[in-house]
This record gives sequence, structure tokens and C-alpha cells, in this order.
Amino acid sequence: METTWKSEAFKEAYTVFGWIAFVVWSSSFYPQLILNFSRKSVVGLNFNYLVLNNTKHTLYLVYNASLYFSSTVRFQYHQKYGFDQMIPVAANDVAFSIHAVLLTVVLLFQVAIYERGNQSISKITMGIITMVWITIGVCSFIAFPSKSWLWLISIFNTMQVILATIKYIPQAVMNFMIKSTDGFSIGNVFLDFCGGMANYAQMVTQSIDQNSWVNFSGNIGKVLLSLVCMFFDLLFMCQHYVLYPSKKSSSISTSKLNDKVTEPLKEVATNMQ
Repeated sequence: METTWKSEAFKEAYTVFGWIAFVVWSSSFYPQLILNFSRKSVVGLNFNYLVLNNTKHTLYLVYNASLYFSSTVRFQYHQKYGFDQMIPVAANDVAFSIHAVLLTVVLLFQVAIYERGNQSISKITMGIITMVWITIGVCSFIAFPSKSWLWLISIFNTMQVILATIKYIPQAVMNFMIKSTDGFSIGNVFLDFCGGMANYAQMVTQSIDQNSWVNFSGNIGKVLLSLVCMFFDLLFMCQHYVLYPSKKSSSISTSKLNDKVTEPLKEVATNMQ
């Protein structure tokens, strides 16, 4: 039998933090989507980031939905971490993952229909995605005979954290190369940062109520996801406001931004030859 809440106040706080994380993190997708729609262009938005993000959220959805809905996976969790421990996945986690997968698909659809200049998905990114799904296939083959479902979805959770770390790097590097954050929504960054804080606060609330930090080790992916998001969001804020502040009086055209993005990339490609 699963442990119940010791304090109604902490239970309410846990719920509030969780749904704040859902609303804020879910809202973080829309500034970029709206920016793309208003410009009818995705120039300045890194496609590698989008593809990695979609794969990451797909893996996270499998983990959250399995641990939240499957009685078999929940039983295996209690066997490993103790039957007195609470499941470290809430309804808001599942809802966020579903929404995130859908919105990343919409953003990829925008890439297909809007002006994108000379930007494309790199071979490195395609290689990473291929390796991820090969690893998932191999692990699934290993887990099936012994029905080690908790171990399998933990692999999903670990890989989504790795992808969460990798996915930010292309955008950060692009910003550095073009010395600009034009085309990349800073509103998305603020919302993402707030979502990470609320997500982390939710887990801390559960730990304090239960007087146990097992939920951190039981769902280390959720903890690391919050920390990784906040780290890179702070980096993007530094790039936007300190390193490469946009001139408020100027409105850069899509064609100029396209040149600004592609010229450094061409230079890098030339140097590599």
C-alpha cells in the first residue's frame, strides 16, 4: 500500500507547484511558435534543437505515463525503493509530456512550411537520434524476457536527461557564432526557467513531507531535468541581455538574419575542408 501524505498543507503545495510547472513549462513553447508564425520564418531557430527536443519529450512521456498508469511498473518501483515510498510522478508530469510532444511536432511542422534559409539538421544530430533509438531497441529486447519494465523506463528517463543537456547546445553555439539571439524567443527561456524552478520545488515539497529524499533517486531524471533547464536558461539570458543585446530601434529583416546565420556556418564548413 502506498504512503499517504502526512500534511495536507504539503499535499496542496505539491499539487500547486506541479500544475504551476505544467502551465509555465507548457506555455514556454508558445512564444517561439508565435514568433515563427508572425515572421513566417524559422531562420535563427536551430533545427537540431527541435529534433532533439522532440525525441527527448517522447522518451519522457513513455517514462511518466508508464510509472503513473502501470500497476506493474509501480509495483516494481516499490520493490526497489520500498513500499512506504510515494511514486515520484504526478498527473501534471504526464500532462506536460503529452503537451510537449504535440507542441514539438507543431514546431517541426513550422520548419517544413516556413522560410528556413540554408539551415538544416546536422548529421551529428541524426546520428545521435539513431543511436538513441538503437539503444532503446536493444534495451527493450533485454528487458522483455525478464519483464524488467522499471529498468527499461529508467533507461528512457536517463536518455531524456542526456538529450535535455545536448538539445540546448546547438542553439547556444549558434547564438555564439552569429553573436545574436534574433529569431530565438527569450520569452520561451523565461517560462522554461520558471517551470524548472516549480518542478524542483514540487519534488522538495514531497521529500519534506515524507521526511525522505528517495523520490530524488527514484526519479533522478526529473531532478536533473530541472537543473539542466535552469542552467541553460541562465546562459541564454546572459547571451540575450549581456553578450549580444539586440538594438531596440532596429528591426532586422528575415533575409539579413538569414545571411547573419548562414555566413558563419559557411565559414566553419570552409575551415573544416
